[in-house]
Amino acid sequence: MTDAPPTVRAQRPRQGTELELEIDSLAQGGRGVARADGYVVFVAGALPGDRVRARLTRSKRTYGEAKTVELLRPSSERVADHCLHDGEPCPGAPWQGMAYERQLAEKAAQVDDALRRIGRLDGFELEPIEPAVEQWRYRNKLEYSFGAGAGESDLALGFHRRGNWADVVEVEDCLLASQRNNRARNQVRDWARREAIPAYDRRAQAGVLRNLVVREGRRTGELQTRLVTSPAEFPRPPVDLHTVIDGPGGGTDGPTGVLGAEHLHEELAGLRFRVSHTAFLQTNTEMAERLYAIAGELAGLRGRERLFDLFCGIGAIGLSLAGSAGEVWGLESVAEAIADAEHNGEANGIANARFVGADARLGIRPLLERAGAPDVVVVDPPRAGLSSKVVRRLLECDAPRVVYVSCNPTTLAPDAAQMVEAGYTLRRVKPVDMFPHTPHVECVALLEN
Repeated sequence: MTDAPPTVRAQRPRQGTELELEIDSLAQGGRGVARADGYVVFVAGALPGDRVRARLTRSKRTYGEAKTVELLRPSSERVADHCLHDGEPCPGAPWQGMAYERQLAEKAAQVDDALRRIGRLDGFELEPIEPAVEQWRYRNKLEYSFGAGAGESDLALGFHRRGNWADVVEVEDCLLASQRNNRARNQVRDWARREAIPAYDRRAQAGVLRNLVVREGRRTGELQTRLVTSPAEFPRPPVDLHTVIDGPGGGTDGPTGVLGAEHLHEELAGLRFRVSHTAFLQTNTEMAERLYAIAGELAGLRGRERLFDLFCGIGAIGLSLAGSAGEVWGLESVAEAIADAEHNGEANGIANARFVGADARLGIRPLLERAGAPDVVVVDPPRAGLSSKVVRRLLECDAPRVVYVSCNPTTLAPDAAQMVEAGYTLRRVKPVDMFPHTPHVECVALLEN
């Protein structure tokens, strides 16, 4: 009997290498998964069944990351892209080449995978995913970037090109946005071209125009536009708000002056909400209504319960459930959102809701002392989820039911696992498709103590 030959490990490809890859599945976050001689590569811009030429952007010991350079052979299951800008698929709709039913199946599978693999949870009921009401023109808010134009124009307003943040793709009609949203964007772009106002160049740290945020009240017909610029003097823009940012950084946070309507109004669940420009509102109005209804169903309210609404924002969830609860207490760290929540409660004639401005990490204990222990807690954190300390504070509430509204199953999983370790049981999880043609998925989870 001869000795077996030594195992030869495939050489790890270097960063910058171009590879021909066959995509066999999707990873959390929506990137395609391929293998090059056993080496796992996560490929942006590729779908299962595609054969692509991809450039390696990161080379780690056990895996690599790459971006698609060329689609060599599309999957037999690919469907035609509908939203194109400058001949390329819309960066905001990376999954549009996948049939919608397949998108739903992938999202439900990713929720299940995150809970089982990351959270090591089982025994829960994964309910069928809630499909979107509209597959296109569903966003009530979009953020656009200014950049150098091509051809006759020296200014572009649109989205950063996928995989290249220095390049802005001109947008004429984005199918994620309503026609009103598109008209507002184009009006600002045409004004900037007429006035010859240059885009801001982050590398050169020169120029003026940075971003444009367009927000719409789909039920009210209101439209709010906010122009983000560097400090400069220029003719009055056709926008409601103007934010000035000094320095090379990106983003849209900065001091904002009011030129027109400071607040936007929207109608949800039979209520009318005021929304400050810094306050969070679900970007899919129609699906937000479904999301809140699902949260209400899992909360199981019978009219007498004390409900805590943590990360309450403008009070949308808490106020929509107030009619089925004895009392509602909202907690939120953004001062403008708390002001909106208080206004919204009064404007809608809701007398059993109160709102407190505080960070959840520091505010839960004082809220318990003031309001008493809750029967139900609804928590709707940002994508980063809850810190382990916030989970510990949440556990101190000792609520019989916790309804966790999550926009990221990979952060829901460890949070839920920490709660299960403390004695809770994960009962039901309902995925909700808020963002068709993207890998993003929301879900609502019920944990019982």
